[in-house]
Amino acid sequence: MDNNNALILSGGGARAAYQVGVLSAMGKMLPKNTPLPFPTLCGTSAGALNATMLASQADNFSKAVSTLSYVWRHLTPDQVYTLGRWPVASSLTKTLLTLFHIHNNNAPIALMDNAPLSSLLSNHLDFSRINTAIEQHHLKALAITAMSYSTGESTTFFQGDDMRQPWQGNRRKGVAAQLDVEHLLASSAIPTIFPTQKIQGHYYGDGAIRQKSAIYPAMKLGADKLFIIGVSGNRNDKKKAMTHSSAEEHAPSMAQILGQLLNSAFIDNLEDDITQLETMNNLIRDLPKHKRANHPEFPSQTLIISPSDELNEIAHHYMGTLPKNIRVLLKAAGGSSTETMSSAASYLLFTPEYCRALIELGYHDALWEKDKIMDFFEDKTTK
Repeated sequence: MDNNNALILSGGGARAAYQVGVLSAMGKMLPKNTPLPFPTLCGTSAGALNATMLASQADNFSKAVSTLSYVWRHLTPDQVYTLGRWPVASSLTKTLLTLFHIHNNNAPIALMDNAPLSSLLSNHLDFSRINTAIEQHHLKALAITAMSYSTGESTTFFQGDDMRQPWQGNRRKGVAAQLDVEHLLASSAIPTIFPTQKIQGHYYGDGAIRQKSAIYPAMKLGADKLFIIGVSGNRNDKKKAMTHSSAEEHAPSMAQILGQLLNSAFIDNLEDDITQLETMNNLIRDLPKHKRANHPEFPSQTLIISPSDELNEIAHHYMGTLPKNIRVLLKAAGGSSTETMSSAASYLLFTPEYCRALIELGYHDALWEKDKIMDFFEDKTTK
């Protein structure tokens, strides 16, 4: 392994199925039995789950993505969160009671119980294989980002070789750790929806919250080329033009507000991150050759693959596959129509129909970008 490529997988709940489609296509493009082509893996929220699966089978990339695809294609909501009527109602009641300081025990407060997800991860992940991958030089580092409720810091837990060192910055830090299920549960604990996770005496939540830069951990871990799989269609030029043809009659519902908050956490920061990085790289490339060496901290190449279709629209099509009580919960939050619920629902639609649709979209998007992907893996010794 003689490259410093990094794969960055952002968060997004069920939207992360799109990443699996892109990875599956890449598994077909590269020679069979090829080791992991990304020595550094950085994942946030649901992206952290995908990154860990790749790390645990780093010796065989095509096998790893095949396993990942199988899990996502057969995923059902009851494998991720509790579906029973009363558990959801109980969580909602407890959440409301906390507004009046009535709920006093130490149990984390959330609308849904993700205990099934813990079992799913334990059944499909062998964390001991991460150290094996590092020892066999198939992996340099796996990084999982969560947000500390104690300090408000974006905390990246990483497991890597001796060359990877902790860091401390402005409300963000890197901590060496033996990664386990608890780190994945922490990174994917969407605020108010899934319970916080306690790690070494501190509570953590979804890593996309307070994460100023999704690419920062990869750069601190020594990556010089970034491959990013996003979960937004915002970069699709055909979708960029937004018009307001008519005024809205009603104030936004809680479902709409939640959807926009999730979009802000999972999508907008990454988009801004990439735009700034591309701007800096363009400026550096315009410098005289002898001055470029003064900026080695910036990755030399960045490739992002994003959905060619709007995931909200796909979610709208598959709303009926959500469990009835989840649909009732979203409607209770003010989603009077499937259109207003689709943004928030797109993060919770862990149904085979929706996940398979995103996998297929990711697969075809990656094939469309095959030339760029193969160019990314070319070993270019000169810059």
